[in-house]
Amino acid sequence: MSRTIKVLLAEDQSMVREALAALLGLEEDIEVVAQVARGDEVLGAAREHAVDVALLDIEMPGATGIEAAARLHAELPHIKLVILTTFGRPGYLRSAMESGADAFLVKDAPAAQLAEAIRKVLTGERVIDPALAAAALAEGANPLTDREREVLRAASDGSTNAELAQTLHLSQGTVRNYLSTAIQKLAVRNRAEAVRAAREKGWL
Repeated sequence: MSRTIKVLLAEDQSMVREALAALLGLEEDIEVVAQVARGDEVLGAAREHAVDVALLDIEMPGATGIEAAARLHAELPHIKLVILTTFGRPGYLRSAMESGADAFLVKDAPAAQLAEAIRKVLTGERVIDPALAAAALAEGANPLTDREREVLRAASDGSTNAELAQTLHLSQGTVRNYLSTAIQKLAVRNRAEAVRAAREKGWL
């Protein structure tokens, strides 16, 4: 029998995390050796437990799964990264791949498919949910610049241009220009619609 694959599971919803751990625990060659509920705990846990594969949810406090993946990829590049998400958004897939992820699956995938993906990434394969891959190709690249994304993210709480300018250390005119350009690129009417549209596509 081959050696046991040591897995780190990062998921902020305890019921989902425990269910995933239990399902993976049924596999003879897979052992969940660490569980965390925050993205900023991933790197430390991965180091402490010398894991082979990190299974990362996207939406977590502390840091997103994509941010955690980027940190792992930079500091512990031998660890294989599997992004698991409820949100099948094309933009998330592109961001995940840019962060160094080896696999991207949605949470409603069968447990056997997840276990197989873990085995495949260890052999150097890349595993991507086919429906998401097709949607990402159809959607195209994120048209927003890093600065436009930063301003939109900051605007999501309803801050005024003056407040955004102070927070981001920009002039009000610059903030207005970034928001206007983002609104035009997303073909929407206002900043609230721009934030919503960018989030739905996984571009924020």
